[in-house]
Amino acid sequence: MVSPFIFQNRTKVYFGNGMLFRLHEELARRGRRVLLVYGSGSIKKNGIYPIILHEIEQAGLSGYELSGVTANPDIRLVRQGVSLCRRAAIDLILAVGGGSVLDTAKAIAGSVPYEDDPWDLIKSRAQIRESLPVIAVPTLASTGSEMNGCAVISNEDTREKCGWTAEPLRPAVSFLCPENTYSADAYQTACGSADILSHLLEVYLQKEKTFDAVEEFMESMMRSVIKYAPMAMENPECEEARANLLWNASWAINDFVESGHSVAWSCHAMEHELSAFYHITHGLGLAILTPAFLSHVLNEETAPRLARFAVNVMGVKPKKSLKKTAEKGIRKLSGFFCKTLGLPGTLSQIGIDSSDFEKMADQCLAWKGKNGVIHGFIPLEKKDILEIYRKAL
Repeated sequence: MVSPFIFQNRTKVYFGNGMLFRLHEELARRGRRVLLVYGSGSIKKNGIYPIILHEIEQAGLSGYELSGVTANPDIRLVRQGVSLCRRAAIDLILAVGGGSVLDTAKAIAGSVPYEDDPWDLIKSRAQIRESLPVIAVPTLASTGSEMNGCAVISNEDTREKCGWTAEPLRPAVSFLCPENTYSADAYQTACGSADILSHLLEVYLQKEKTFDAVEEFMESMMRSVIKYAPMAMENPECEEARANLLWNASWAINDFVESGHSVAWSCHAMEHELSAFYHITHGLGLAILTPAFLSHVLNEETAPRLARFAVNVMGVKPKKSLKKTAEKGIRKLSGFFCKTLGLPGTLSQIGIDSSDFEKMADQCLAWKGKNGVIHGFIPLEKKDILEIYRKAL
């Protein structure tokens, strides 16, 4: 049965179109000098930026800005943000953008109170006790960073990508407005949806018994992503599709579904090396790796779980054996990523060969493994990781 656990999610959520106009209320409650963190300027094109500035002004706060966050956010921008916060005595972070923006803001917020270099805090998995408060305004349904205590940051100099999990990193408030995600293009929507599915699958693929209601909840969320991702791609301003994807993203990785058992995040660990070495979009890497990972871990012991996924999520009619049913489900998932979402299905399609696989496998095990093994759905040694990478070619 499930292991004992403590569940608490302190993030206050404002959900729905128009809710961003209450941002000033939370800004006024939580700080006096705010740092606005955003990406390459898309919020200026989609009309969110002037609303944000108006809300900051209405709250009576002094505003500062840090822009230029990119996919697979780099530690150098985190360091810049920490330095700016200290110089300007900033006491609140406002993150407006995708998961990379939110993660950058959280890493800055968690580093400001400490003298250590931010990368040292991340690499040491520092269990900090305080952080500047973060208010999150996601513009893409994807990482779920708006409701969890994790920030994933890259170091381009060392070709590393590491996740830092600590409770103080969890945003104090998040504004989940479907209309703020309307400007996400088809590719971003597809990659974000692949990320949501992967978050759920990583938790769903467990050997130990968990809560029936939670298992069915995960299945329903996966079906929801499969239903609404293509709708959002075809009609970007479909509020129903965007709202469902946004809420699915938050609940896929806000500690609720994983409570009661440990999650190895095996596929995520392997993908982090891909995006660290090749700077690809995280969700794209997951869409390519996941079918290869599932094919590799399929055996007589895991077949019942994968067959249940095939039937309950992918709509497969049961075959003569559980293994055959599972194989059909994996093929249908691959088809969803490639045909429905239009994403490349192999690493070779995006220009990646096997030249760095050895280094990637070593780093993957160094970060996520214990005694040379990642203890997940099945134990993964270096040879397994290499085989999964090769299957994805």
